[in-house]
Amino acid sequence: MALLKILRDPDPTLRKTSRPVDAITPRIRVLIEDMKDTLRKAEGVGLAAPQVGVLRRVVIVDMGKGKLQEFINPEIIYTEGKQEEVEGCLSCPGKAGIVERPAVVTVRALNVQGQTFEATGTELIARCFCHELDHLDGVLYIDKVKEMLDPEEN
Repeated sequence: MALLKILRDPDPTLRKTSRPVDAITPRIRVLIEDMKDTLRKAEGVGLAAPQVGVLRRVVIVDMGKGKLQEFINPEIIYTEGKQEEVEGCLSCPGKAGIVERPAVVTVRALNVQGQTFEATGTELIARCFCHELDHLDGVLYIDKVKEMLDPEEN
């Protein structure tokens, strides 16, 4: 597969709303595989299609131990509690800040076979779900940050 270029803020593509995936075509499958390769290379936790210049509702999340899961047309269906933790972003390199997110998040989406599934995450995965789904609506974590941190302290 191929490595994709990760867009950086203030690229205007990052501020646009992504369109739903109507059909899981060979093109979408290639996008997903390329996004997985790109995420592995970048050593991130999640990646949204807008970050690689594709305005489609697709995200990839490392669910732990290197298991990358695709989420097509994801939606948050449940949240519980709250947490405040440090976030960064592959599209905002060298920056980090404290963001408040739910402590537990459940997402419903399609997988690459077109099957509906649900996944629940806590702590880092819950933050990642929220962070990546925000990208689909043109929202960056820096829009929600409570406090930016000094880059030398990260």
